[in-house]
Amino acid sequence: MEKLRVLSIFGTRPEAVKMAPLVKTLSASPLVDSLVCITAQHREMLDSVLGIFDITPDYDLDIMTKDQDLAQITTRALNGLMGVIADAKPDLVLVHGDTTTTMAASLAAVYAKLPLGHVEAGLRTHEKFAPFPEEINRRIVGVCADLHFAPTWTARDNLFSENVRGDTIYVTGNTEIDAAASLTRPSYRFKEGILNELDFAGKRIITMTAHRRENHGKPLEDICRAVLRIAQDFEDVHIVYPVHLSPAVQDVAYKILGNHPRVHLTDPVDVGDLQILWQGHILCLLILVGCKRVLRITMYLWWFCEM
Repeated sequence: MEKLRVLSIFGTRPEAVKMAPLVKTLSASPLVDSLVCITAQHREMLDSVLGIFDITPDYDLDIMTKDQDLAQITTRALNGLMGVIADAKPDLVLVHGDTTTTMAASLAAVYAKLPLGHVEAGLRTHEKFAPFPEEINRRIVGVCADLHFAPTWTARDNLFSENVRGDTIYVTGNTEIDAAASLTRPSYRFKEGILNELDFAGKRIITMTAHRRENHGKPLEDICRAVLRIAQDFEDVHIVYPVHLSPAVQDVAYKILGNHPRVHLTDPVDVGDLQILWQGHILCLLILVGCKRVLRITMYLWWFCEM
């Protein structure tokens, strides 16, 4: 029996985390010839995930450049992926989520007239620029895809509302849960040294991320000032903020939060460290900042600190 040749394409750390369990499963199947292509839209952060999950790409486009913009990412990824697809000759292309790499890979699959599977399909805000550019990316991928792997029933319903055929939609859950389960182990020691010094039993720990493009500038400044006020008002709270490598994020975060002793700014932590920070036995709140309004974030923070 001839194997099904599957080409999985991703380019950022979040994509790699969520695709890793799937890639490992495909690689172990005797029925599948699994190939991996990375665009390296994010270089350093992506490489750390590949190392943790022991994934060696078959193709590495290495497209990342300093101060890259969306048009540059799109054109470099699309041109490179057309060449990869021509060489790999896959039977199916798999992409994840809503990144610019995912959108470019979907177009490349369509141009090559190949079937496309979309992992984490059906997420929608129905607002063109929120999140930006992900909402447009995911809609484009939705039109291109032949197989839609939705993480939730709500995502499935979103696809139904767009007249996607029901027999092409599969509700699978979120593969990040599989990634977290594979990394959890007892007696874990954080690779980021400062995290090992925190008193998780006696203090309240807030773990936050804040890096979305639509929050660059004043929205991110407002978020950081709100977080600073939390640290100033509640002496038993420590805040862990792995700061995205983007200069637009680094400059603001270190300017506003860099001098408070209970706000711990670190480089982006690897997937193992972050997953353990999320575990239920550690009191923490993850703030995924993707909304336009600071009020929502500060409301959740205040609720946490008043507990």
